[in-house]
Amino acid sequence: MLEKTVYSELLSRAFDIPVQVTYWNGKTEAYGDGQPQVKIAIKKEIPIKEMTAKPTLVLAEAYMNGDIEIDGSIQELVASAFRQSGSFLTNNPFLKHLPKISHSEKESEKDIQSHYDIGNDFYQMWLDKSMTYSCAYFEHDDDTLEQAQINKDRHILHKLNPVAGKKLLDIGSGWGTLLFMAAEEFDLQATGITLSKEQYDYTNEQIKKRHLEGKVNVLLEDYREVNQKFDYVTSVGMFEHVGKENLGLYFKKVKDFLEPDGRALIHGITGQHVGAGVDPFLNKYIFHGGYIPNMAENLTHVMDAGLQLTDLEPLRRHYQKTLEIWYANYVKVIDQVKEKYGVPFSRMWTLYLQASAASFEAGNIDVMQYLLTNAPSGTGLPMTRQYVYQQEQD
Repeated sequence: MLEKTVYSELLSRAFDIPVQVTYWNGKTEAYGDGQPQVKIAIKKEIPIKEMTAKPTLVLAEAYMNGDIEIDGSIQELVASAFRQSGSFLTNNPFLKHLPKISHSEKESEKDIQSHYDIGNDFYQMWLDKSMTYSCAYFEHDDDTLEQAQINKDRHILHKLNPVAGKKLLDIGSGWGTLLFMAAEEFDLQATGITLSKEQYDYTNEQIKKRHLEGKVNVLLEDYREVNQKFDYVTSVGMFEHVGKENLGLYFKKVKDFLEPDGRALIHGITGQHVGAGVDPFLNKYIFHGGYIPNMAENLTHVMDAGLQLTDLEPLRRHYQKTLEIWYANYVKVIDQVKEKYGVPFSRMWTLYLQASAASFEAGNIDVMQYLLTNAPSGTGLPMTRQYVYQQEQD
């Protein structure tokens, strides 16, 4: 009875929308005013100590195993928890005391491969044809996901204002889409770095298919082992993987890669508030070793590295929309996912995609593009940022 009373107290203050909860003993309670927007069924009692210590992990595992069912939008439910001041789901002092996570080169390789080497077949089910697994850029409301991903790569390259024939390095090059555009549209010598064997093999296949030998190459290597110089550096969705203790080194390596007066466009998930930057569920099941730095952290590391900020653009709404489209695509193939990977895996990705969209919707996290120069800010660029939009219209 005491456990149930504590549950009721916690859940009554967890959301800012009306929610109905059916407990394991069959009792149903409504929290909030009005008709419930989401209905939750907790089929199995979870010890309250576990729930309050690691709520996102414990509740996620219960959902994955079918011990919790949710009738309604998971995205709206999670966004509601982020909006609700004092919710035990988001204000958890335990997160400040998570054990230190190793980010040695060997551990980083293992972390990346655990996420990206699930198999290209899995990602091909619900990503667009470009196989781009990062925030898209919607120039127009009716842009398809594929067009928005192309927009994103072009937006990045336009910001760099590159000169044909120069050299570009893409740190964490994914399935190579930015590399191919850099070579084919901007006439750059493009090099990618990845720790994913699946991505490495796919990129090499595409290099041959597109006849880009001599223009594009990819390294299956840790970025810390590369010692070449480039005119431009790009990095999309990479710094979230390096760990809190390695962020300073990461930005110093960006500077080391750049020629004098070189430019870098760093794109990644960033908080606009001071928080833990980690989540037990994500660290265990999705992004092993992941850490989301806040904006102030990144800018401190940029300054410490001797780089200068030229432009900073938040793209929060773009990532929310990207995730919503990914989830819509995922729902269409979920039966195939269940058959190939199992029900708990399929439910894990259902939860991850919707909860991530919710996190961006509520402003819990953001995604930003940092345009940096290895020189005084703006060196080599036009006086205003109009050049970016002008090129995109041409």
